[in-house]
Amino acid sequence: MSNLMNTYNRLDVSFTHGDGVYLYDKKDNKYLDSLCGVAVTSIGHNHPQITSAIKKQATKLLHTSNIYGIKNQKKLAKKLCELSGLDKVFFGNSGTEAVEAAIKLVRLKAYDEKIKNPQIIVMDNSFHGRTMGALSATGNDKIKEGFAPLLEGFMRVPFDDIKAIKKQLKNNKNIVAIMVEPVQGEGGIQIPADDYLNNLRQICDENNLLLILDEVQTGMGRCGSWFCYQQYDIQPDILILAKALGNGVPIGAIVTNKKTSRFFSPGKHGSTFGGNPLATYVARAVIKTIEEDNILAKVKVICSMFKDKLSKKIAPLKAVKEIRIKGLMIGIEIKTDKKEKLNSIVKDAIIEHKLLINLTHTNVIRLLPPFLLNESHIDEIIKILIKLIKKL
Repeated sequence: MSNLMNTYNRLDVSFTHGDGVYLYDKKDNKYLDSLCGVAVTSIGHNHPQITSAIKKQATKLLHTSNIYGIKNQKKLAKKLCELSGLDKVFFGNSGTEAVEAAIKLVRLKAYDEKIKNPQIIVMDNSFHGRTMGALSATGNDKIKEGFAPLLEGFMRVPFDDIKAIKKQLKNNKNIVAIMVEPVQGEGGIQIPADDYLNNLRQICDENNLLLILDEVQTGMGRCGSWFCYQQYDIQPDILILAKALGNGVPIGAIVTNKKTSRFFSPGKHGSTFGGNPLATYVARAVIKTIEEDNILAKVKVICSMFKDKLSKKIAPLKAVKEIRIKGLMIGIEIKTDKKEKLNSIVKDAIIEHKLLINLTHTNVIRLLPPFLLNESHIDEIIKILIKLIKKL
């Protein structure tokens, strides 16, 4: 009998250690981790540079609070601004905290402009987190059930629908921002049209709106560039980061431009643990590793290999409706919506075949593999997927 609250449908498996793309249980069974703790451990488990950084900083200092200056925090903020082309950073401990910070910035902009009932356009099928503000912004009614009344001020429109946004702007003068994931991860790896983000940027510029890009899952190299928006030659007003930024050490951040960062002043927002010496030192090591090992170029190569093998070997299977891939975000949509059957397939993948994957959006097999994969790993994943999908 566990003393843990019943908040997860946990599988009967746990791990004792990891190495690169593999996790190991207490019997030393080896599992190919193609989920990365849901897009977190992107550069692998027990990476020597990350482990060394954790040990080095742990022997020096873990926490002081933001009452004092934190050197690692300043250095990480400078690097994130260099990589993103933005201006200022606020650090928290998770993606959902970063979303909350973004919402507060939007409210301050509205207050500054004397807008009393500010609205943020958010997307159907989106996921932004589970705290009350982030949950209110999320476009999944099922996970909101039981938590009313939620935070007001969010207006939902269909994802990848520019016309719907323009229609809302005609009828509502209280809209102050648009928040969107460049690729909807929890929503089933939904990839918008190539000009979608560009059109959103143009709409925001023309209407004095803030463009908020939630790159908690797409950022830090997952799509083949530091941030997904860089593939469209635009910049957001607020960039939301977390997950892979710490490769397993909790950290979240918002990165903003000059016109947006000015709305935060002392006392307007804070975090006890946000930007602590350990998390920021490790995040710096993550960025350094990605740069020195030329990992972004490797992601593109791996993505190309995956695309080719998926299209040749998985797409023709009768049970497969569609395959969607952006960098190393992969969604295989299955024709059936029989959740029990699909859940059993995922369980078989883990228990029988030692492959970590999951289901999202009811009938989409999701892979968020590590950046360290080679072709033999890809072949192993494809081989197992074929066996599993044929059962359907």
